[in-house]
Amino acid sequence: MAIYLDHAATTPMLPAAIDAYSRQMAVLGNASSLHTQGRAVRKAVEESRELIARYAGCDASEIIFTASGTEANNLAIKGFFWANPSKKTIVVSTIEHHAVLDPIEWLVEHEGAKVIYAPVNSQGVIDLMALSKIVDANRSDIALITVMHSNNEVGTLQPINDVAKIAGDIPVHTDAVQSFGKVVFDFKDLGVTSASVSAHKLGGPLGVAALILKRGIDITPLLHGGGQERDIRSSTVNAPGIISFATAVDQSLLNLRENFFRIENLANQLRAGIQKVVPSAVFNGLGADSLPGIVNVTFPGTKNETLLVLLDMAGISASQGSACSAGVQRPSHVLLALGVSETNADATIRFSLGTTTTEDDIAQVCDAIAGIAQKALV
Repeated sequence: MAIYLDHAATTPMLPAAIDAYSRQMAVLGNASSLHTQGRAVRKAVEESRELIARYAGCDASEIIFTASGTEANNLAIKGFFWANPSKKTIVVSTIEHHAVLDPIEWLVEHEGAKVIYAPVNSQGVIDLMALSKIVDANRSDIALITVMHSNNEVGTLQPINDVAKIAGDIPVHTDAVQSFGKVVFDFKDLGVTSASVSAHKLGGPLGVAALILKRGIDITPLLHGGGQERDIRSSTVNAPGIISFATAVDQSLLNLRENFFRIENLANQLRAGIQKVVPSAVFNGLGADSLPGIVNVTFPGTKNETLLVLLDMAGISASQGSACSAGVQRPSHVLLALGVSETNADATIRFSLGTTTTEDDIAQVCDAIAGIAQKALV
């Protein structure tokens, strides 16, 4: 059997997105060119921008296409910091993806930035009272507040609208790479200044993403060249990727409610099945609003590396947590922030379900997990 339960790392491309990508790959023309072929490509790109904007609750002019969610996060974090040279402090939650944490650490090391980490509770929800105190005490020096829309390891959704209210006139960035296309997302309603989204997390291709940046806001570019995207991001636009991205957004968002409840039901079946055969299993992040398909589970007394190898041998794809941390042998900073011990963090894996997950997949995993957990005992 081959069961893919690592949708939080990347999702299978939707057939319609593959078709859109393939068709556009056969079209000749650079979207920046003024001739007929170039204008035709530009038209298709702009129609795709408008479609994504409708679903994201923003203006088309607020979408800046990038090559990845990592680039979008770097563009926002460094761009806001560089655009406000008199302010040196960045406030960030303790459970961010490394695509947010690492550029901040780079700014600390190379640009004199200061970072303040806002804590979360045991479910992975940011402590709004603590955040409010941090902002009140440092408001005049804060260049940016960044809190992810949903966590990629435990699935917890954050009260971003409340974060934006606390921030007031301070720019707020939210990493929505994991959540866009899976839960309701409305840029204007969130009240943030910027958000990052990515195609390959919702059935689109790798290599294309976007930074949604509030109209009228300027940030310092990372890349300099042709200024194709609002003079904030330079590079020949990836027309096949963008058009495929828009197709995947259309497919995912049209079926958002149906997908949410179906995947949530499958995740609940998986939790119940695991608990039945491994009563000592502990599920992390439960009790808060969350993405529908992430099951983060600790098997006390085991090692997650061993669990993952045994699962893989059984044809089951799961993960330790963030795919961007694969191969890095250290406890999950997300789980530690939730109060999980290092020992239990090292005994934790993440199953993440998606639109292609079936009830039979869940049944087979539940059948296999008892023996796998027993074999993985240290």
